[in-house]
Amino acid sequence: MKKKYLVPSKDKKDWINFTKQMGQIRSKEVDDYKENLNSSKIRKLDLHGLTLIEANKKVKNFLIESFNNGYRKILVITGKGSRSKVYDDPYVSEKLSVLRYAVPEYLKNDSDLNSITYKISEADKEDGGEGAIYIFLKNKKKLKNKF
Repeated sequence: MKKKYLVPSKDKKDWINFTKQMGQIRSKEVDDYKENLNSSKIRKLDLHGLTLIEANKKVKNFLIESFNNGYRKILVITGKGSRSKVYDDPYVSEKLSVLRYAVPEYLKNDSDLNSITYKISEADKEDGGEGAIYIFLKNKKKLKNKF
């Protein structure tokens, strides 16, 4: 004959309280999937054919929108600037008007964008290499100042 195990009253009380809260417990698989859906995707923005002013406006709007929607990694395609008209003018630096150099500088100098970005790096070869950059955004949930 087996002995019956008597559950202490405290354990029984804890178990009852726990089961009453079952409705508040979230399904980890579903929530994590939804939560990470945007953070694992890479949003892309192509700036080919835009002027520096147009590109800066477009980048700012795109990054703020991406940040608000929970994206964490952005790919901005700037191009290499090989067809830039500055090659014809020896008095203008090639690096000043090429979006490839100007966009990261704009991000560093704009206080709104600088507050939501934490890293800028050259894209992998399959994503554009020297003609594209990755912009990594901070986690919206951890920031107090949100747009």
